[in-house]
Amino acid sequence: MLKSLRSSVRRKVILLVLAATVSALALSALALVIYDLRTYERQWTNDLTTQAEILARANAPALASKDHDTAAADLSALKMRPRVLAAALYTRDGELLATYTKPGMDTPPFPLKPEADGYRIDGDQLLLFRRVVEGGEPIGTVYLRALYLPWERVRDYLTILGVVMLASLAVAALLSGWLQKAVTVPILEVARVAREVMVQRDYSLRARKITDDEIGELVDSFNALLAETGRRAEALREADRRKDEFLATLAHELRNPLAPLRNALEILRIAESNPAMTQKARDIMERQLSQMVRLVDDLLDVSRITTGRLAIRKSAIELQSVVRDAVETVRPFIEARGHTLEMRVSEEPILVEGDRTRLCQVFGNLLNNAAKYTEGSGRIALTLESDGNAATLRVRDSGIGLEPQSLSSIFDMFMQVDRTLERTQAGLGVGLTLAKRLVYLHGGTLTAHSEGKGKGSEFMVRLPLAGAVLGDSAHKPAPGAMQSRRILLADDNVDFATSLATLLTASGHEVRIAHDGAETLATAERFNPDFAFLDLG
Repeated sequence: MLKSLRSSVRRKVILLVLAATVSALALSALALVIYDLRTYERQWTNDLTTQAEILARANAPALASKDHDTAAADLSALKMRPRVLAAALYTRDGELLATYTKPGMDTPPFPLKPEADGYRIDGDQLLLFRRVVEGGEPIGTVYLRALYLPWERVRDYLTILGVVMLASLAVAALLSGWLQKAVTVPILEVARVAREVMVQRDYSLRARKITDDEIGELVDSFNALLAETGRRAEALREADRRKDEFLATLAHELRNPLAPLRNALEILRIAESNPAMTQKARDIMERQLSQMVRLVDDLLDVSRITTGRLAIRKSAIELQSVVRDAVETVRPFIEARGHTLEMRVSEEPILVEGDRTRLCQVFGNLLNNAAKYTEGSGRIALTLESDGNAATLRVRDSGIGLEPQSLSSIFDMFMQVDRTLERTQAGLGVGLTLAKRLVYLHGGTLTAHSEGKGKGSEFMVRLPLAGAVLGDSAHKPAPGAMQSRRILLADDNVDFATSLATLLTASGHEVRIAHDGAETLATAERFNPDFAFLDLG
């Protein structure tokens, strides 16, 4: 017998179906009878209370306006509830507004005045009163009368219990104890741990394994599920924390440029005759607007990453020219910080298959971070070389450095080295995430190294070399002067359309503006433009 307890759970289930469940059914039925007597009243009163609440909300307007017809029509819907015998609506003054009586039943006497909120049992019927409240003030009362027959349910349970008890009592006494250890205890152990996990939210709890059969495998799987759930719960908490930090950072970073922009506008207003102050105001507005554009571009790239829409357009490009473009983009910031930039770039052409704009964005981001997180008058070193199979670009700085625990998370979305809103360096914490994703799309890798806090950092990009040779179209010279064109602008943002039209007109183009779809179609037909800029939204 002990050997059979260790065998397949299928045999134990058969035994359980043939014997132990019979007695368990009897005990369960008896327990259900006792339990049902205690819960039937609560369930039925809760159901009637819910029905009364629905009627109260539906008839609030009718009660407020004393609309008898509407109230009567709403009460007539109770014919779908056969156990509801009668219903009534009383006004705020206690007057009977409308009534309902179950079809085929004599009209019962309705209370002359509504009673206080609550219910009472009258023989085999249950009476319930519910006030209707609108705007914090009672405007009426709902009255319901329904059948209350708990003993019918008890009689059904007792009939089943009597038949089953006669057949299962003897067998249950012999087998229930024998099967308990094999089947009941492991399942109850899993249920106990599941309840404790739900109450305590402690995913470190584990169910005790008792047998080595299929139930034992179930316990192992349950414990593994708890472990995985715990890891995911922690990841969700971390993601939620980072989301909150990101939203706070976003609000902070988008707000920062607004004050300088507003100040610069005021300077332009009061210093029209002072060219120096006017130019200074323009410079301020240009810098702050560029910062806001960078933030919005980062947000768009975040959206592309999370939706899987971040894409690149590859062509054969020379990395040296990309590096030069990135350096020229970041150089004003590097010089403003007083840093020294050292460059060591291979003279031999290094060709890769990639997106020139996106790679320039990656390199510019690394240089910008190096300048941003290095105190004034620091050193930044950039090297570009190839080893036959891949191109390697390194950006080394003498800045604040990274702690060992930060190296594994620095590329995570919304990760900030300094998480306080009082930090001196702006940013949303998405630049390195975007850079790593872009390098990955190019088939390369982006890694970070640091000897510790205050010892600087190094970021290394490795990209596979291209097998093709650059053609004449890889780096075309800049075009000459623009030819005058007929241009149509369609946008419901009046300020945007007007300002862009002013710029295009100043460049020698003929421009027409439309602010809605119908106007755009009519203008296009009359104007016959060479180009049209359309607001896709």
